[in-house]
Amino acid sequence: MKTKQATKELLDEHYKDLVDKPFFPGLRDYMMSGPVVCMVWEGKEAVVTGRKMLGETNPLASSPGTIRGDFCIEVGRNICHGSDCVENAEKEIALWFDDDEVIDWTSHSKDWIYE
Repeated sequence: MKTKQATKELLDEHYKDLVDKPFFPGLRDYMMSGPVVCMVWEGKEAVVTGRKMLGETNPLASSPGTIRGDFCIEVGRNICHGSDCVENAEKEIALWFDDDEVIDWTSHSKDWIYE
């Protein structure tokens, strides 16, 4: 986990499929308005579980108890992003983190958590 100030170039690459959408300049400006907290999550079904925790893209369709359901109102002011698949997670991790910032380690509790 780290705090980072997103740049125009980084956001244009991260959201390259949205750059030509009319709402994108406002989204990019919003994301550049302050630092963001970047995280790498790992574990069994981390992407699927993470997206359940985040809630729906439209906060009004998100269940209470999810991040978006509890802390968001407008899609354009969505306070979190979650990768939609492992392949995209790997690409996004490479965009937001340098190789030496992602540490490979095994928890001492692994055998107590996983079969």
